[in-house]
Amino acid sequence: MTDIALHFRPGAWGADLAIEGGDLATDDGLRTAVIMSLFTDARAREDDPLADPTADRRGWWGDCANADRNDRIGSRLWLLAREKVVPATATRATDYCREALAWMVEDGLAASVEVECTLLPVTAARRSGAMLIGVALTRPSGARQAIDFLWDAEANRLLSEETA
Repeated sequence: MTDIALHFRPGAWGADLAIEGGDLATDDGLRTAVIMSLFTDARAREDDPLADPTADRRGWWGDCANADRNDRIGSRLWLLAREKVVPATATRATDYCREALAWMVEDGLAASVEVECTLLPVTAARRSGAMLIGVALTRPSGARQAIDFLWDAEANRLLSEETA
């Protein structure tokens, strides 16, 4: 599967299309699919607590046209914004990431997907609580790909990514 590659700008609130040599860059390694799955806002469930009960439950607009209610894009990581970054938050983040990436196994793009979210200590350079989101994909061929995201859980924004 080849996608148009996305490039996250560190500290920004979004991604841009990646350009290489004046052309759109492509991604054969599922990196772009992982970015779309984790950092697009999924619609909150009816039982998800919202900071403001009258707030928008968000969700990707393209899901409105999808009749299959089990085939949605995005994650519920956005629900963790402004929460205290404690071990329970990391556990919820791990669950939300696994949920958002499960489609890759269901659709046969990956044999397995492993996710681990780890809290990082607050430092002078990083005042808010950050979390390392580690994703390890095993392709049906057996090839493994690891991608780490440094995510500011309190502000709900990606700080950096690194592909191993």
